[in-house]
Parts: sequence; structure tokens; C-alpha cells
Amino acid sequence: MKLGEDRILFLAREALARMRDEGLVEIANFAVALRHGREILADWAEKGDAIDEVVRRKILSIKRGIVEGGTEWNILHRRYREEELRKKGPQR
Repeated sequence: MKLGEDRILFLAREALARMRDEGLVEIANFAVALRHGREILADWAEKGDAIDEVVRRKILSIKRGIVEGGTEWNILHRRYREEELRKKGPQR
């Protein structure tokens, strides 16, 4: 999933604000916490994009030409993505 910088910043801000408002965390310096949250989300999105590229190449390498968005494409995409995530192991 491609996330733009402004979308990542929005998600980080909303997540931190909600956790703070619900009393789940105490944030001494919101700006620093926001910067760290943005970095974590950007890293997560980048790794997801890299895995998606690998999965798409695998599906495109199948000779019979699978149509993107079809049932077979979705099944293969899910299967190959899970395989790649297992190969990478747990992150952070």
C-alpha cells in the first residue's frame, strides 16, 4: 500500500492523540513522539511496499497470465505475501 508523507503524518498524529486521549500513554513531548511514530509508520509502509513488489513479480511470472483483482490473483497474493512475511520473520 503506497502511503504519502502527509498520510503517514496524519496516521501517526491520530494514533498518538487517541492513545493519549484514552489514557493509554502519557506523552511528555508530543512533537518527539510524533516524529518517532511517523518514522515507524514510514518504515512499516516501506517494508510492506517491498514485499508487495516481490509478490507481484511472483504472480506475474506465472505463465498463464492471472488477471489482477480476480479471485485467483487475490488468493495467490495473500499466499505469497504470507510466505514473504514468514521469511522476513518478526520485525521490531
